[in-house]
Amino acid sequence: MRPVSPFLLLLGLLTLACGSAPEPLPDSEAASLRQLPQGELVGFASPDHAAHAWKGIPFAQPPTGPLRWRAPLPPERWKGQRVAVESGAICPQFDLQQGGEVAGSEDCLFLDVYAPRFGAGAVPKGAARLPVMVWIHGGGNSIGDARIYDGSRLAAEHGVVVVSIQYRLGVLGWFAHAALREGADDPADASGNYGTLDTIRALEWVQENISAFGGDPGNVTVFGESAGGQNVFALLVAPPARGLFQRAISQSGVMWTVPMSEAENLRDDPEAPGAPGSSEEVLLALLAADGRAGDREEARRVRADMESAEVATYLRGKSAEAILETFSGESMGGMYFSPNVFRDGHVILDGDPLAALANPDLHNAVPTLAGSNREETKLFALFGSPHVRRLFGIPMGLSDARAFHLAGEYGGLLWRAQGVDQPLEALRAGGQRDLFAYRFDWDEEGSLLWLDFSELLGAAHAMEMPFVFGFTDLGRWTDTLFADPASAERLSRQMRSYWVEFARSGDPGSGAGGDLPVWPRWGAEPGTSLTQLLDSDRDGGLRVARGSVDVKRVVERLAAEERVEDAAERCSLYAEMMDWGGEFKAEDYAAFAGGICKEFPFQSAFALPAD
Repeated sequence: MRPVSPFLLLLGLLTLACGSAPEPLPDSEAASLRQLPQGELVGFASPDHAAHAWKGIPFAQPPTGPLRWRAPLPPERWKGQRVAVESGAICPQFDLQQGGEVAGSEDCLFLDVYAPRFGAGAVPKGAARLPVMVWIHGGGNSIGDARIYDGSRLAAEHGVVVVSIQYRLGVLGWFAHAALREGADDPADASGNYGTLDTIRALEWVQENISAFGGDPGNVTVFGESAGGQNVFALLVAPPARGLFQRAISQSGVMWTVPMSEAENLRDDPEAPGAPGSSEEVLLALLAADGRAGDREEARRVRADMESAEVATYLRGKSAEAILETFSGESMGGMYFSPNVFRDGHVILDGDPLAALANPDLHNAVPTLAGSNREETKLFALFGSPHVRRLFGIPMGLSDARAFHLAGEYGGLLWRAQGVDQPLEALRAGGQRDLFAYRFDWDEEGSLLWLDFSELLGAAHAMEMPFVFGFTDLGRWTDTLFADPASAERLSRQMRSYWVEFARSGDPGSGAGGDLPVWPRWGAEPGTSLTQLLDSDRDGGLRVARGSVDVKRVVERLAAEERVEDAAERCSLYAEMMDWGGEFKAEDYAAFAGGICKEFPFQSAFALPAD
């Protein structure tokens, strides 16, 4: 596969700044001994001795062998005392730390728990139990893991229990095929939504076990970023998740689900075309990779002669590496696209997910907080935008700052429409009133050598994560990510306070300490949408913006945008929106702005440059 540039590795460090260099495993601490239904568990104290942590706890049986592409099963008991000082294996993925090779294990359904440091006899019980915050990591639903999201600071400073979970990724997490359905024992096994079922199984584990850590199973908040935010939204329209959580926070998520036809069919199916990476496309690619066919057309003929039982055995017999390698040429920063979060009718409701949110009988009605970053797509544009100068694939600066920033603005608007205002509007239509929105505007990164990250990234995708987890002290990397560390820590403190108060009460209010400006409800006034802006004091601090956007309004705004130089740029910006927006159809490009794009063939705006 394509070599990973050194800059991409650095960017991964900065944007996933909760991570750290590998350190020796900590010593277990006797005071952290907890008794779970699975057995005795002992963890360790955080470096500042303010929190306890337990890592690598299995919440399901390994989904390996005959359990691959099955609903997760409850974990078995372990013998003796389990020492939980190391996170579990990551799920199979293209790993940047290993040069983009496939890494991880299918035995990866583990979670990490962080709680205030209590002695075994002082763990809160009954009404004194603490709010629980369950973190779902991002990564396009194809990369990522729980290890780097250390919840110690949230737990210790604010008296919450934080759980960071892993779930099956990519084609091992979401894979629907008729041959696999024939041997399914129940609708969950047949759903194809195994990654979603993993998040539900983790929430069931929380219900069964979190009291042992002092957490309240009746006050659980699910929160996640990017694909994790998408998975939070998915839980809102997942009937099996009903009653397993009481609050929801989506950070830069989108309300996307996929029809089963896109998940399964060939991309050139005449009646219902499948998506690239559908299960039938993966099957053809495997047959070609095995040498059973010379090309895709021959693979189709081979496939036509295979019985369903043979197909199921063949798919389950392939290694995780072989399956992922069918996507190796399409990986961007380790992420690859395969359909995920399917409308199977059992795990995820069939039909338009926004319509489900607007129907009080169909969605899991809980207080919901959703937000996005002002310039989400700048992170990805660094590696595909024609407005960035590169040398051997490494960004060197901007060749056209005006065009780059305009594209970032519209990328942020589209993300906000699909990930914030449209879902919240649907929930409001469904009778929900405890709705809250934010926009993360902080853009005061530092620099490294010739690179000004404030210009290149600004308020880009994932930049809010260090603030939510309280990672504003990154050692020698601090000045690279934060031009003013004191200001960054102040905003981080404010955001942590809001997040925890929402987890505690379902309303961020004036924060956990009662000392912040009141965060208004998104739909507090008829016809008005109120969004909390999160920014540095220098650029306006905490303040409220009025108004909302939807995809239609963003498209209309772009069609009338006066800052574009010509029709080619207008169409290029629209093409970028089509890359990111699941609501767009192929015919929309030709119809945009009265058909001005017909002379500019559509091409993906974020294709990786050839190094």
